[in-house]
Amino acid sequence: MKRPRGFAAPGGRPLPLLLLLLPVQAALLAGLGWLVTGPAARHWPLSAEPGAERALAEHRSGPGNGVTGWFSVLAGTEAVIGVTLVCVVALLLLPGAARRTDALFLGVSVAAQSTVFVTVTALVARPRPTVPHLDGAPPTSSFPSGHVGASLALYGGLAVLVLLRMRSPWRHAVAGVLLLIPPAVGLSRMYRGMHHPSDVAGGLLNGALTLLIVGGAFLSARGTGKEPEPGPQSEPGPQSGPRSASEPPSALAGGAVLVVRHPLNCPDRLADRVRAELHARGHREQRWLLTSAEHPSADLAERTAAGDAALVVVCGGDGTVRACADVLAGTGIAMVIAPCGTGNLLARNLGLPLDPVSALTESLAGDGFGIDVGRIRGDGLPPTRFTVMAGAGFDAAMVRDASPRLKSRVGWAAYVLSAVRHLGDPGVRLTVRIDGGRPRRRRARMVVIGNVGTLQGGLPLLPGARPDSGRLEVVLFDPRGPFGWFTAAGHLALRLLRPGAPTPPGRTAAGGALEYFSATRVEVRCAAPQPRELDGDAVADGAGFTAEIEPGALRMYLPGPPGAPARPTVPRGRRERAGRAGRTEQTQEQTRQEGSGDGHREAGTATARRGR
Repeated sequence: MKRPRGFAAPGGRPLPLLLLLLPVQAALLAGLGWLVTGPAARHWPLSAEPGAERALAEHRSGPGNGVTGWFSVLAGTEAVIGVTLVCVVALLLLPGAARRTDALFLGVSVAAQSTVFVTVTALVARPRPTVPHLDGAPPTSSFPSGHVGASLALYGGLAVLVLLRMRSPWRHAVAGVLLLIPPAVGLSRMYRGMHHPSDVAGGLLNGALTLLIVGGAFLSARGTGKEPEPGPQSEPGPQSGPRSASEPPSALAGGAVLVVRHPLNCPDRLADRVRAELHARGHREQRWLLTSAEHPSADLAERTAAGDAALVVVCGGDGTVRACADVLAGTGIAMVIAPCGTGNLLARNLGLPLDPVSALTESLAGDGFGIDVGRIRGDGLPPTRFTVMAGAGFDAAMVRDASPRLKSRVGWAAYVLSAVRHLGDPGVRLTVRIDGGRPRRRRARMVVIGNVGTLQGGLPLLPGARPDSGRLEVVLFDPRGPFGWFTAAGHLALRLLRPGAPTPPGRTAAGGALEYFSATRVEVRCAAPQPRELDGDAVADGAGFTAEIEPGALRMYLPGPPGAPARPTVPRGRRERAGRAGRTEQTQEQTRQEGSGDGHREAGTATARRGR
């Protein structure tokens, strides 16, 4: 079916104009609400609702109260937000389930239902039933039921994905159980005196229409469950000419290579592959340095000061990359990333493959480029550099409290589970000074300063950030209540559909939940000490900091310019399979090392001679 022209969808496909039916849906439900509270209120079946409500209240019991209370919690705001976030991130990140459009369908469905619900309740004033209430009544109209609409958007959306994606004979049973949750929530809300039967019907209609519209927009051409391949319209960055596997870049020929290795993220077997690849490309003099908690860049500073390096290869995650970049920035010594961490955000933003050896191969076949780094200091934080993002508040608390064991098992999904615990954390009063200008007083849940802007799954938190722009991008995040969270989530999800439309600095978005700035120097002062993080690593709490940009300070070998991801040298499917195999191998080897206690063992290497 040919799609009408509209918004840009993932992969460059046009998005149907069906989403423009959401305002029509809100108007329809508002009209039904006015009808329910007006002319139809005195006619059957609405006239029979008070009697049914009193009968339910008279037949309450201890077990009934317990069961219905459980269903009310299952469809409550916190549960819906938490389950939605976990499911969306699982679809984006977990091996074998990386379906971006499915994640958008689920997230947008929940956010759109919430938006319609809030709009209708603002237009329709209907009091709750005149029976004892077993739950606290939020300050919204009784029509339509928000619990019922949210449960149908979430659990009904999951049922749709189960039916479309699962091939198990149990898929109909799983979908059936999911579809039973919304009507069970509706019965519970009536039993607990929180809604009239017509409110429950309105909630079911709201959720069903939302799934129909959003599903038509996102899933109508996705019956196979396959992600679209990159279209021919993509424009890759400039490419270097191909080199033979045995020919190192001329600037590096004859120089020693220092390899900084995180012993857990880069286990022995992966280290052997990296060593072999470097040797095959002509780098026969390799000195391997092992990191530790006390020395995250090993003794790289001493080695480079002694002139022992012409090239530094970093085998680790963003924390190891940050520590090495702090040493190398301004020295002119080139760095190459073999991404082996949980997030690998710098590698993602530079367009590198996430398989460490593939990233190494493509980078060494590329050219040298300078990328920016941020320099931060203040309030117990000694001057240090970052390559990805620095943050304070909600995101830093999420990073700090994520379980290391869970991170090793499910990757970035561990951060989402940690984030759910902090959804209720209060905001903090702060002042922000941009490039020495006047202090701006704000309230925020978190402040993030970014050298790059894209998170896992392609989520553009800072759409204007580029690693070679010579500027830092700043976002203040302050959603107010459940509606604010849903509005912010919907705004960020829609950014996935229009990645080329950055938010102008100094402007707000998502109803004021997001405020953006651009600067070369940022000063932040909070009213109270806050959790802080640098490139995904928690650092000491503090009430303030100052961040500045160092343009082009870090020299890197990359397949293409930092702002334009390089063209893949292997087919996408093969690369993704290689990446999954590499991650599985790393996990198995890490488990073996942890059991044997020899994680810091390193094979002997040749003695390095002086570089340039």
